[in-house]
Amino acid sequence: MATVLLETTNEGLWPKVSAILKKKVISFGKETIFIHDILIAVFIAIAAYLVIRWVKRLLSAAQKNNKLTAGQQYAYTQLVKYIVFLIAFVLILQALKINLTAIVVGSAAALAALALGLQHLFNDVVSGFFLLFEGNVRVNDIIEVDGMVCRVQEIGIRTSKVKKRDGISLVIPNSKIISNSVINWTTDSSITRFTVNVGVAYGSDVQKVREILLACADRHNEAVKSPKPFVRFTDFGESSLQFELLFWSKNRFRIEDVQSDLRFMINSEFAKSSVVIPFPQRDIHIKSTVERVMPQNEEA
Repeated sequence: MATVLLETTNEGLWPKVSAILKKKVISFGKETIFIHDILIAVFIAIAAYLVIRWVKRLLSAAQKNNKLTAGQQYAYTQLVKYIVFLIAFVLILQALKINLTAIVVGSAAALAALALGLQHLFNDVVSGFFLLFEGNVRVNDIIEVDGMVCRVQEIGIRTSKVKKRDGISLVIPNSKIISNSVINWTTDSSITRFTVNVGVAYGSDVQKVREILLACADRHNEAVKSPKPFVRFTDFGESSLQFELLFWSKNRFRIEDVQSDLRFMINSEFAKSSVVIPFPQRDIHIKSTVERVMPQNEEA
């Protein structure tokens, strides 16, 4: 008896559901959109969202297992997001019976005019794809562009977000990073070599100067011990003997602070050891001449 009632109920329910799904929502031209078309479009959007979340989890797990760097994980996530969104957008248009080809062909002239007006925008977008695909600049990299050292926080399709050493965040067009000469301080090596230049007075004990410079670098926590720092005697200057302290450090982003600390230390040690840092000097020689003027009508 229960089985008969269930079958009767199902037979009565499905026609009602089918009738609701086939209910017309809107008509345009020869096309008609039904409720089931809208539900399919919603399903595609939800599926795209779930796929992106799943890919994010996979890439995040790969980063935690040291199979990917943070920059690679971010770049791959962005690429998957854009591809999935594009595919979902096209499928949703098809589900809603919108002819994408007709739209593109019908608005070709308008798109051409728009392209001319937005060529810088398109240039930035193309540059964004190059940044994500090539991986020459990645998230968390320290770059120098237009003399400005900053850390990459986000790489988008059109712009990238960076933070300067003073904590100010900037938005840079991607084309500027692609077309300009950019120094990427974040290389395959975890350390980078830096220098501190100093001049001492003529007559100073150069071996003592070398010992002081190396001792200061050895005492600073941000100067790595291997490779070892070393000193170059670079030149005989006009007013000083010129030296260069070379050291390696992991602190690329705040390296000016490290160099400043080393200069404080060097100046203090020079003062203790009576090593003089000279200032530019010029010797001026004044030559006076006495010119004898002969009278015009001088008699012999």
